[in-house]
Amino acid sequence: MFNSLSDRLTTTFKNLRGKGRLSEADVDATIREIRRALLDADVALPVVRGFTGKVRERALSAEVSAALNPAQQIVKIVNDQLVEVLGGETRRLQFAKNPPTVIMLAGLQGAGKTTLAGKLGKYLAAEGHTPLLVASDLQRPNAVTQLQVVGERAGVPVYAPEPGNGIGDPIAVAEGGVRHAVEKQHDIVIVDTAGRLGIDEELMQQAADIRNAVTPDEVLFVIDAMIGQDAVRTAEAFADGVGFTGVVLSKLDGDARGGAALSVAEVTGKPVMFASTGENLGDFEPFHPDRMASRILDMGDVLTLIEQAEKAFDQDEAEKMAAKITSGEDFDLNDFLKQMASLRNMGSLKKMIAMMPGAASIREQLDNFDEREVDRVEAIVRSMTPAERTNPKLLNGSRRSRIARGSGVTVTDVNQLMERFGQAQKMMRQMRGGGGGMPGMGGMPGMGGGMPGMGGLPGGKKSKGKSSSSKKKKGKSGNPAKRAMEERGEKTKPAPVQDGSAFGSDEPKDAFDPANLPDGFGKFLGR
Repeated sequence: MFNSLSDRLTTTFKNLRGKGRLSEADVDATIREIRRALLDADVALPVVRGFTGKVRERALSAEVSAALNPAQQIVKIVNDQLVEVLGGETRRLQFAKNPPTVIMLAGLQGAGKTTLAGKLGKYLAAEGHTPLLVASDLQRPNAVTQLQVVGERAGVPVYAPEPGNGIGDPIAVAEGGVRHAVEKQHDIVIVDTAGRLGIDEELMQQAADIRNAVTPDEVLFVIDAMIGQDAVRTAEAFADGVGFTGVVLSKLDGDARGGAALSVAEVTGKPVMFASTGENLGDFEPFHPDRMASRILDMGDVLTLIEQAEKAFDQDEAEKMAAKITSGEDFDLNDFLKQMASLRNMGSLKKMIAMMPGAASIREQLDNFDEREVDRVEAIVRSMTPAERTNPKLLNGSRRSRIARGSGVTVTDVNQLMERFGQAQKMMRQMRGGGGGMPGMGGMPGMGGGMPGMGGLPGGKKSKGKSSSSKKKKGKSGNPAKRAMEERGEKTKPAPVQDGSAFGSDEPKDAFDPANLPDGFGKFLGR
């Protein structure tokens, strides 16, 4: 969503590189570009004015003029201000001292409250809680049914005594949900409330009544990050009419300008607590202002990437793999399948690579990358026999042809996969021998090669030929006489060998006469 803003800011900072000192004109030009980038990203005008004013004030101060690298200091200042605009510090949920903790969701219709209720429930269940979803949206058609389906997919129970579709009292359902949670010993209650296509008095009154009835510990305002400046106006209206303790950004994976979503925390004074980054129930994460600022400035989000990897990768499997490497065993295709499964658990490969620093430079390649390539690779490997996965050297031409037919790909695809897998094996051996390189990571964009089986994100270049350091130096001769001549700088001459004589005989070639052979040898010469 913030790709356009990220590209504009990155280009602006590139223009400052190489300057040992920044004049006031340089700072003014940079501030103008930052202002245009923020306005183009749909950031609210008051937020833009405050942001650029603080950046300019700090950019003209002594901290920049005395810096060894003024351009990097400007980037740091912009990063600090972005973190401040996004809320400053990460805000966690406040749990009740006496369970259950009641969390109420509010927002306009279409913002994604019902789906987000399931995502939040799944997230909290993974944290060790026992959440309960309460269907208090009795107005929107099939809202209750949708919450039941979402709850079933998320593995979270749903309290829905009323069918909805305009039937039932949402306030009574919310109160009944809290009582049911106490009886069934659920420690968290998530109340899904009704929304409208626009702000009206009936919506505000109903939300306020539910809040007064269940006295929630947290009221989360769910806002569609794609609706532009209306996001700010809607947030202000809910803050005045109902009040909320935190914001959840939904549809953050969209391609619309999401600058208005960046303005909500600054305008309302309430922190952004969670972000929904996709359609799957697992595409949900806590909102970290510092990490989001780093993503916008194309500095990556390695901490989130590490956290996702820790959740996805099995510790026992990792220890087994480490033991296998240290014991001298080769990385085989069975291990490769396990790595593929772990990558799937981490989510979208595009999103993972986008969290790497400098990912903006290969955004076009990422957009062109087909996530289904992972499925094709897995199909190729699963078309092999157990013996072929353990010992890939068995894969001759006929076997590769059979595998290609079984997986619905071409023989060329199988050959390319095996070539990249061979590179991964080689890197594994280098790791075992103390060399560098992470197995399978050679295909990260710009690093050459291709992630084994990933088809390689376009743009990587393979090195050709051998470096001069890999050439073997000529050793000294083991013959003392020759070595002495070499040390004196004299060249040794090979012994003269006559034509036709393998042992250097002085006799000419035509001196040999077969007629002089003893009797009986003629049969060996064909005579």
